[in-house]
Amino acid sequence: MCENCKKKYYLTTAIAYTSGKPHIGNTYEIVLADAIARFKREEGYDVYFQTGTDEHGQKIQLKAEEAGITPKEFVDGVAGQVKEIWDMMNASYDNFVRTTDADHEEQVKKIFKKLYDKGDIYKGYYEGLYCTPCESFFTEAQLVDGKCPDCGREVVKAKEEAYFFKMSKYADRLIEHINTHPEFIQPVARKNEMMNNFLLPGLQDLCVSRTSFSWGIPVDFDPGHVVYVWLDALTNYITKIGYDADGNHSDLYKKNWPADLHLIGKDIIRFHTIYWPIFLMALDVPLPKQVFGHPWLLVGGGKMSKSKGNVIYADQLVNMFGVDAVRYFVLHEMPFENDGSITWELITERINSDLANTLGNLVNRTISMSNKYFGGVVENKNVCEEVDEDLKAVVTGTRDLAIAKMEELRVADAITEIFNLFKRCNKYIDETTPWVLAKEEATKDRLATVLYNLTESISIGANLIRSFMPETADKILAQLNTKARDFDSLTTFGVYPSGNKVTEKPEILFARLDEAEVLAKVEELYGSKEEDKEPGMVEGMDVEEKPIVTYDDFDKLQFRIGKVLSCEEVPKSKKLLLFQVQIGNETRQILSGIKKYYKPEEMVGKNVMVLTNLAPRMIAGLESQGMILSAEDDEDNVFVMTPDKDIKPGAEVC
Repeated sequence: MCENCKKKYYLTTAIAYTSGKPHIGNTYEIVLADAIARFKREEGYDVYFQTGTDEHGQKIQLKAEEAGITPKEFVDGVAGQVKEIWDMMNASYDNFVRTTDADHEEQVKKIFKKLYDKGDIYKGYYEGLYCTPCESFFTEAQLVDGKCPDCGREVVKAKEEAYFFKMSKYADRLIEHINTHPEFIQPVARKNEMMNNFLLPGLQDLCVSRTSFSWGIPVDFDPGHVVYVWLDALTNYITKIGYDADGNHSDLYKKNWPADLHLIGKDIIRFHTIYWPIFLMALDVPLPKQVFGHPWLLVGGGKMSKSKGNVIYADQLVNMFGVDAVRYFVLHEMPFENDGSITWELITERINSDLANTLGNLVNRTISMSNKYFGGVVENKNVCEEVDEDLKAVVTGTRDLAIAKMEELRVADAITEIFNLFKRCNKYIDETTPWVLAKEEATKDRLATVLYNLTESISIGANLIRSFMPETADKILAQLNTKARDFDSLTTFGVYPSGNKVTEKPEILFARLDEAEVLAKVEELYGSKEEDKEPGMVEGMDVEEKPIVTYDDFDKLQFRIGKVLSCEEVPKSKKLLLFQVQIGNETRQILSGIKKYYKPEEMVGKNVMVLTNLAPRMIAGLESQGMILSAEDDEDNVFVMTPDKDIKPGAEVC
């Protein structure tokens, strides 16, 4: 197909926030996007694949201050780290953007001014609840158990002068677009969440500038204000392909916008399906065709978190298993809309069963038999039997099955279809018993036909798996002494040249792993070493450290001992228990999210540690007048902090 005749496909990932090194859950997104981009190229699309880093915001400024360096120095280091990991995973992106790039910053300033001049942005005063890690404001009603609905962390009251965007002005138009374009938000559950939880109840105007920190793109007509990180970050999808707020757009922008797919994590779906399309409407720019909010990759069922000490990084996995094994695992194990799970044991199991056995052993056996019986020459003698037709039907039908799954972004299902091809080849070996055919001269031509059929089938399968496991596919094709073929030819059986000679010594693609050895190596490389511990130390937990506070800050907090007088479950809450706690000569009502770990009757009579001068807040419609302190271990167990001896209620903890 000529280059000018190809249909364009513009694909983006969310840009990685440069607050720290991305873990395998973050890295999954770039691998998923790369698989989609590669597959679209195989189909003949002219793909433009953009990724990059999001580098402004309060959280980054705080981290840079903690590290004793400038914010730019901090993000330079993390952005370099992100790019190294993306490259290590063989991501075939066309553009790696940084929101500190001068051309992006210039356009963000112009976009902000354009929206202000249009009357969509106005100056006001903000007072609300703010989550620093998420760079987001929330109302009391949006909190979950009094915490950030996105990350579950504490929120703080914030009050400052700010600019606001008139979100409600475009809400009805967005609702109509979502209703008339059912493909716009996928999966459907994400669409329902956005409609029911945010759009239909009514949108509040959005804070789009900050004055409490300086690390951001300045609002050039009002010194002291910096552009709110989401207006800055989201616009990279147009600014970095040449959008110009003055109308002087680049050819790249004219060719590629609107984006065909924004691929993002489900935790930022609100920003991409409400804020972003409304910004575009205000700019008179077409909306992206689809936003897909993929699920999370969990460690053994729990969210990856430095504070929990359960973070797994891509380079750790690659060092242990290799790039393509890791790519296969994260792509194959992630369901379409439910969270996936990753453990060292599960990776080992999948490599052994799918990669070493189903795929690797198939390739090795087939090449070895060709060498053993025919000196490596693969020739089609056309001695056919009925069993061949079923093999050929499966093999030539796989491409279209994979295309259908990829059209729905069901990448794991597409890989399953391709591995069904390899499984059918293994079954074909059992059905045709080449080792038996080799015993008789009269069946040698039949044997040659069987081995040709296997070689052609593996060749087609290798071409199909290239988008997901590019290095492995190229290794297989090299061992078969053939090259990648046109995607359209993968529905035709018999393209592999008869008389071709395979490699003399097939390479082991994936060696079988011993789980005990893998876990021992994990412990050796990433676990605590006994010799590094001080006498009397036991296995400890590493948690993400918070910023240093002064003694004056700490002295503002008051901790006292409280005696639990009563405890009961909060109706319709999965987490909350309602306590009546005696502190000194008064009784406080306190809510605590420990229902999963304690029965109400277990708590009655206990002495507990309470933060008593915390401002009261409404949780689930009830006032909570303090906080009961507890600790969480690395297995997500929670333990209420209690004194080791009986003490009067009200005693101060010091």
